[in-house]
Amino acid sequence: MDREELLKILPPREPMMLVDSCEKTSETTCKGSYYVKGDEFFLQGHFPDYPVVPGVILCEIMAQSSCLLFSEELINTTPFYASIKNAKFKKSVFPKDTLIIENEIITVKKPFYIIKSTAYVNEQIAASGELTFYLRKKTDNIKV
Repeated sequence: MDREELLKILPPREPMMLVDSCEKTSETTCKGSYYVKGDEFFLQGHFPDYPVVPGVILCEIMAQSSCLLFSEELINTTPFYASIKNAKFKKSVFPKDTLIIENEIITVKKPFYIIKSTAYVNEQIAASGELTFYLRKKTDNIKV
């Protein structure tokens, strides 16, 4: 799926849409990608002389790319983090880097999904962790 197709199923919008493409590789795995252009909001002050993608943004990129694993559920729910376990940041990510993210379902106990996610740059691990999502039912009474 390209970015336009992903916008039909993922809840984030600009400037928080942080996945360019994603494809299911099996029933329990998917792979996504994101190209760091360099003009993203999170690089504007992080850091002025050393633009590096923040770890929390790497976690968000991994999360968004993993949502394809439960995309059918996203019609009536919104995914929220319940936890991030064992997050590790092994390689800095800079403008002009392409992240390749591999995701695998570890456990499903609806409404919870636990996903193992690993982000690579040039085939080297940049970040990894276990992401737990809570799929909250959409309701009409919540307005922002």
